[in-house]
Amino acid sequence: MDQKIFADLHNHTTASDGDFTPEQLIKQAKALGIKAIGISDHDTLKALKNAVAAGKKYDIEVICGVEVSIRFKRSYFTGTLHLLCYFKAERLLEDQFVEEFQNIMAQGRGEKLVKARVDEINKNFGPAGKTALLKRNLAFEDIASFSNNATRRHFALALKEGFGMIDDDIVNTIIGNQSPAYLPSGIKLEEIIHFIRKNNILAVLAHPAAGSFSGRGHYKEVLPSLEIVEQVLPEFIEAGIQGLEVYYPGHIKEHQELMKSWAKKFHLLVTGGSDCHDGIERPIGVSGISESEYIIFKESLA
Repeated sequence: MDQKIFADLHNHTTASDGDFTPEQLIKQAKALGIKAIGISDHDTLKALKNAVAAGKKYDIEVICGVEVSIRFKRSYFTGTLHLLCYFKAERLLEDQFVEEFQNIMAQGRGEKLVKARVDEINKNFGPAGKTALLKRNLAFEDIASFSNNATRRHFALALKEGFGMIDDDIVNTIIGNQSPAYLPSGIKLEEIIHFIRKNNILAVLAHPAAGSFSGRGHYKEVLPSLEIVEQVLPEFIEAGIQGLEVYYPGHIKEHQELMKSWAKKFHLLVTGGSDCHDGIERPIGVSGISESEYIIFKESLA
């Protein structure tokens, strides 16, 4: 990204699948000169109170958010897209808001989904499976030992550390979207739309073009192509999203310009973020928005 990053609105902590605590992440943002940081863990609000407190400590503005997994099961696409949902920090003091939000998101993750995925992986890739790639059956405990809020990253870690699988292509064969064992996480779009509208949540479609990223890495293999996103985009527009994540490490310049044209066409906000998970492969401070874009974003945050 060429412009100066004023706000980095997409980052993860240890509450989901990031390596840094909220305070560690905010301290890094401060050191980089970032003025505002979005904390948007996968399907959980658990880090946000600590993040807000850390923001006050380091004098950096914290934008509360969550990256909600939206599940699709279509003839042309079986997988998950992500919706960044932003709201004011004061909402964290409302027990009913927090509880209802968590309950909705919990339907798309958790122990039940992990066990179902483990069963499918063993059926397809276990020692007695259709394509035997595992030296033993994967166990629920292999995944649960990494996190109570397991994501695809935790499955990858379990395969690499517990099974010695160092080839990313083989790992992706087992857990990627095209795997016969794949079961999408998340909730259906209609299951959260009423809550978003009722609570004036600012909803942004995350990394729309990352599935068409031209390089290797974490962006390409886990997300659908731009063509598929374009097919489902009208559903998100009809649902009332307010923004598109334009600036993103997995968006090349061409994709950024296309996202800007979509934002203009559908009257959507332009947002951006690093999608930080760690300090090496997915660090903070590599993508974000300018001060002028941030002012517009903040004005739209109810």
